[in-house]
Amino acid sequence: MRDHTRRDFLKSFGGAAAAWPFAGRSMAQHGEVAEAAGQRRVSGSVLMPPDQWKPLGYAVVGIGSIAMGEVMPALTKTKRSRLTGFVSGHPDKARHFAQLYGVPENNIYNYDNYDQIASNPDIDAVYIALPNSMHAEYTIRGAKAGKHVLCEKPMCTSVKDGEAMIAACRAANRRLMIAYRLHYEQYNLEAMKMCHEKQFGPIKMVDAEFSFVIGNPKQWRLDESLAGGGSMMDIGIYCLQAARYLTGEEPLSVYAQTWSSDPGKFSEVEENISFLLSFPSGVIANCYSSYGIDGMDRYRAAGPQGWIEMEPAFVYSGLVQRIYKDGKFTTTWPSTWDQFAAEIDAFSAAVQLNRDIATPGEEGLRDMKIIAACYQSARTRQSVALT
Repeated sequence: MRDHTRRDFLKSFGGAAAAWPFAGRSMAQHGEVAEAAGQRRVSGSVLMPPDQWKPLGYAVVGIGSIAMGEVMPALTKTKRSRLTGFVSGHPDKARHFAQLYGVPENNIYNYDNYDQIASNPDIDAVYIALPNSMHAEYTIRGAKAGKHVLCEKPMCTSVKDGEAMIAACRAANRRLMIAYRLHYEQYNLEAMKMCHEKQFGPIKMVDAEFSFVIGNPKQWRLDESLAGGGSMMDIGIYCLQAARYLTGEEPLSVYAQTWSSDPGKFSEVEENISFLLSFPSGVIANCYSSYGIDGMDRYRAAGPQGWIEMEPAFVYSGLVQRIYKDGKFTTTWPSTWDQFAAEIDAFSAAVQLNRDIATPGEEGLRDMKIIAACYQSARTRQSVALT
């Protein structure tokens, strides 16, 4: 880490938003019950009616932008889940949000006494919303404290850490899910189904790209010790995921290139990455992510009888699906689906009903292995076989 210790960073995490009391959306904006809640279908299974279970209590670990803007508001919409605790290096900030969301003050923890959640019956699970390199430590500590773990993507920053996270949760008999929210989003679920059923014929190609212009050059996403990499770890992983879930296959090899246009700003991590994934069926997926180009956010999967496209494809809301089939174009309305509420309730359902998780730790570990191969390919300028 550049000019601060790990402990100093944890104390400052989330404090960069000067107006943090107002950073979350208003409760009125989140008063509508999400389609994710209640009795509905998730990954092919009908959930139990809401009156037959007690909602899982979640402690949010890390009060940064994603926690304030997405996770906390989503927990006001869920039916199987509720917000019951906070873990933060900012006691004043944690107290503010505890009051806002009706969380008892004695359910606030810091990073030193985090392990004491073990004795709190209000907390059944933790949502890890920390910088990437901290996911492993706080997942492992959470599991050892007897809590189920829903961890933000990417799972971690190394294959070794991913394996340790899975092992810790297995040893503690706790469930681990990686927050790949698009696996719980209606249009993406439909795209997976159509591609797997070969409604366009066998898929021949996948294109995916995601980009934005990153701001503050001192933010943690540009610090390799915290982020583990650049645009690949943050947004390229969405393109990788799309290639995998649209084909329903695991890639055999990868060829990647990284480059940066601003060596000062991107001295530790890549600005751009382009990678080709080769799949057993012969599909080639062409993927690209960037911290230096604004507004690219799409994927397309195509076969001899048509194609399906999402644009935007990866952001939190407003996704639009476009289909070409039988000589006709079909375009959906922008999605209003709350992706965070859906994924959280899906995890709670898996815990409550002892069901399979669509995006378990093993799913995150597969991505970590492919990402490691991408970086190896970029360094060696050679294709890397995946095993």
